[in-house]
Amino acid sequence: MQIALASSVRRKICRELSQSGRRETGGLLLAEQLDDEGRFRVVDVTVDPRGGESTYFERRPELHTQALEAFFEKHSNDFGRFNYLGEWHSHPSFPVTPSMTDVTTMQAMVEDVGNIDFSVLMIVRLRMFVMLQVGANLFMRGRAPQPVEMINDPAPRIRRKFI
Repeated sequence: MQIALASSVRRKICRELSQSGRRETGGLLLAEQLDDEGRFRVVDVTVDPRGGESTYFERRPELHTQALEAFFEKHSNDFGRFNYLGEWHSHPSFPVTPSMTDVTTMQAMVEDVGNIDFSVLMIVRLRMFVMLQVGANLFMRGRAPQPVEMINDPAPRIRRKFI
């Protein structure tokens, strides 16, 4: 699996990390599936501004339902192409690897919830106040978590016609 972060998403996450300081923050990953080979592009994220403490984050689902519904409506309910990809949260004081609580929570989500076969957990932090550090893992029913390749989303090329 390979995941690109849209530049607007990177900026949104960096702003949120700057505002939250040493408190963990996070939300949903909303993505576009680029192909059948497991390539995705995160096109938006939700943010739970009060869901975390210095070493803990818990997303409150009621805050994200409206944003998820608006995302689906914006993309004409094309669930095969635009959908929920997973969760994200910050580790401002720790590495961008999942804690045991993170692993247990994500694995339970894919094992217990009948309508999702997989989910991605992306963990982020700001280094030196400006550099976004990202780590991601794929959680699938009946399998151990696997690392996900994160790439920068290349800027779209502008094509010009010359007459």
